[in-house]
Amino acid sequence: MKMEVNHILSKHILTEAKGYLDIGFTHSLNPYSGCAFSCKYCYVREMPIQTFKDVPWGEWLDVKTNAAENYRNEIVKLRRKNKPVNIFMSSATDPYQPIERNANLTRGILQEMVENPPDFLQIQTRSPLITRDIDLLQKLQEKCGVLVSMTVETDREDIKRIFAPYAPGIALRIKALKTVHEAGITTQASISPVLPFTPDFPKLLEGIVEHIWIDTLMIGDGLMGKRSERLGMPQLFDEHELSKWYRKDIHVLVVKYFNQFFPSDMIRVSKKEAFPRKWHKLVFLLPLLVIGQLSKYNLNILYLLLQ
Repeated sequence: MKMEVNHILSKHILTEAKGYLDIGFTHSLNPYSGCAFSCKYCYVREMPIQTFKDVPWGEWLDVKTNAAENYRNEIVKLRRKNKPVNIFMSSATDPYQPIERNANLTRGILQEMVENPPDFLQIQTRSPLITRDIDLLQKLQEKCGVLVSMTVETDREDIKRIFAPYAPGIALRIKALKTVHEAGITTQASISPVLPFTPDFPKLLEGIVEHIWIDTLMIGDGLMGKRSERLGMPQLFDEHELSKWYRKDIHVLVVKYFNQFFPSDMIRVSKKEAFPRKWHKLVFLLPLLVIGQLSKYNLNILYLLLQ
């Protein structure tokens, strides 16, 4: 697939969290605009960033070359205002898509975070490349909360090829989750959106994640399924005789099934529970952390104590 790549200077890198993320996250961070993984169900295809583009989604990419510098400047300003900073990276791209291997934008941002940490960072990706940065994630989690969330919509490679043919293989993602988890970093499996899976799917996640987050094309596309409809998802499911999986209550059925394998407090669903519930226990501490009154404590130790 041909890719149009542009290197740009962005005005800012932290965007105030709104809509889906305004349930605990304060900012989103997107090192890139556009995404080479080009998943067919991606809700960003129906957002202004794409609808006003002449180039199809998955065939263009903006590389924000000053992303790390912007982060440093913006986090300093936020700290001067005693503002808590809970970052979701990323909401409209994948921070570890193929170009990151050489561009190192995400790695550069993490290096800046080690020096100027947020209060909490969730990395959302579907790429095994994240294992490259385990050294920085280990350093960062000594200074703030860190959650690595790997998108694993299904355990079936044939299903992945239908809905996300350019995304990394499922087995590679599971292996990466295991590697990150064994490095002592908190991990999450993001079953989002729910795609058809085998009965053994939960067993693949046992012992390698602390959290499981479930979302669907019906309740998780930001418009209660309307974006997914415009993207032709009902027809795609029907074309492959998968219609029984495209239903409004599929998340209820999936949660019920996964509860047979995992305790209920490990599982969260859609927007209302998108922000890790264990982290909410620390929200009341953030003002004190910002002004340094709890500087002698390790934030991750507090996080573990409150689990």
